[in-house]
Amino acid sequence: MSSAPLSGEPAGGNAADAPAGLPVDRPSASTVRTLVALSLPAVVVGVVSALVLYAVEQVVHLLEHAVWASLPEAVGVDPSSPWWILAVLSTTGLAVGLVIQLVPGHGGQDSATVELVAPPLALSVVPSLLLVSVIGFAGGVSLGPEAPIIAINTALLVVVVRRLWPAVSTPLVVMVTAAGTIGALFGTPVAAALVFTGLAGASAAGEALWDRLFLPLLSAAAGALTMSLLASPSFALELPAYDSVASADLLGAAVVAVVAAGLGIGAAAVFPRVHALFRLLGNPVLYVTLGGVLLGVLGAVGGEITLFKGLAQMGRLVDERESYGVAALVLVVVVKLLALVVSAAAGFRGGRIFPAVFTGVAVGVLAHTVVPALPLTVCVAAGVVGSVLAIAREGWIALFIAVAVTGSITVLPVLCVAILPAWLLVSRAPEMIVHLPAHSSAHPTGAHPNGARHD
Repeated sequence: MSSAPLSGEPAGGNAADAPAGLPVDRPSASTVRTLVALSLPAVVVGVVSALVLYAVEQVVHLLEHAVWASLPEAVGVDPSSPWWILAVLSTTGLAVGLVIQLVPGHGGQDSATVELVAPPLALSVVPSLLLVSVIGFAGGVSLGPEAPIIAINTALLVVVVRRLWPAVSTPLVVMVTAAGTIGALFGTPVAAALVFTGLAGASAAGEALWDRLFLPLLSAAAGALTMSLLASPSFALELPAYDSVASADLLGAAVVAVVAAGLGIGAAAVFPRVHALFRLLGNPVLYVTLGGVLLGVLGAVGGEITLFKGLAQMGRLVDERESYGVAALVLVVVVKLLALVVSAAAGFRGGRIFPAVFTGVAVGVLAHTVVPALPLTVCVAAGVVGSVLAIAREGWIALFIAVAVTGSITVLPVLCVAILPAWLLVSRAPEMIVHLPAHSSAHPTGAHPNGARHD
């Protein structure tokens, strides 16, 4: 997403008063007044973003518990049995396909074709997007909530802010909403700050970076604080303490990060082809249902630990790592990557960062199992860096999540070394996104102007 002025006024603060070629060191009085005036909308956006995320997660939790605990208990079956996994995911695919085919709004934009932060959808699309997202997440689809929640929050808050603060530009609302949602998702504004540093760095000449970051960071802080009060989200795993860096750790981390990145690149390379193959069926009821069946087969093979977005599952994987051999861990990694590709390509709505984190953790556990001398914390952190870097193309986020997952700041210098060869591998590799032809570009309402769906 491109940078945008803070309001309807031209961006750049006192750039016009500065000598040519020299950066502006201080914001002008008008810029300061604008930031202060827009602070309240930014806080409101952050709080609302967190509340919507929390509400959606609660609904997903209730439905997930009904499908994976209450219902199988009532009928006397094991919810981890292969046939139950296959039945639930197949039914999930059918339900999502029917919503996309029949419900106005058609489930919003195809997540495979849009960036994490995209132009706002029409408000009329939100109910169907919310419906397909809740069904997919509760049914065990291997996608994260970040993309649809940002889209839902953006659609809602663009309308709200336009009513309450009409002078605030829509691009700014999109940026601040995304920041507030990311802050709520990760429980800290740091994640949002890192994401938007890259976007803000491309702002107009003469505009201070922190002027550009001020409102998104304020929204992210409000979202993170609100979510922390409601749910106390945490990414940290129970890993052995890592107190000192050994020279061998640098090489080991680089190798693990490169391997994880290579696996992510492989998934990204086949992603558009798999997406195109599903679309050959034409009707979303057919290809999303097929996607659900395939996910059911993969889940039956890989087990329940390969289902869902992977946040809770990666904790289980680390805690139960002694019970997994090398072959079992390889199976988990392969199944989860395939599940991510199928989930995103078949038309389910969701983001790819959370499954990428699980995959990275699994690669790290596998690396430690193969080379026990390499610290588990280093392996897991390096695996997360490589996987997230390849699938999300966000270097700052990859570093942040790796540190958040391990809970160790000592591992950060090691990761700063490990990410370099991984980035050299990733930088010219295909991205995990489907680029539609110009005539098939997504319409803001979730459909083309002529009414044809683009999913």
